[in-house]
Amino acid sequence: MHVVLVEPEIAPNTGNVARLCAATQTCLHLIEPLGFELGDAQLKRAGMDYWQHLQWRRWPNWPDFESHLPIGARLWFVESKGPQIYTDARFSAGDYVIFGRETAGLPLSLLQKHRERWLRIPMFNPNARSLNLSNCVALVLFEALRQQGFQGAL
Repeated sequence: MHVVLVEPEIAPNTGNVARLCAATQTCLHLIEPLGFELGDAQLKRAGMDYWQHLQWRRWPNWPDFESHLPIGARLWFVESKGPQIYTDARFSAGDYVIFGRETAGLPLSLLQKHRERWLRIPMFNPNARSLNLSNCVALVLFEALRQQGFQGAL
């Protein structure tokens, strides 16, 4: 599996996602611009000592990332107002699960272009704007891994 963070802004969130990806042997892709420096102490603290066990790649922008995708790559975009709940998606090994910035999410143009793979996490309180980014990644990633029978898990 692959987790993609498009222009993440908060170092501790990215650190938590990195730790999650290291623990699940999931490749992490960070698409610039980043809202922090990779040497940020909060990023390192949240990721603890997992960075050395993490397969990850930094990309200068979305077009560069997209141009390097393998032929037939399946992309899943997680953002509010998606037409499909994430548990209804049928994930496969090698899929890319994409999340946007903490303050702005993913660009609407990107979501509309990939409407058939636009997923949402249900929320029950209309006054709650969103969930924490690292929590969202954990929910969706573990659902994808569950669907694959947690292959490779100890």
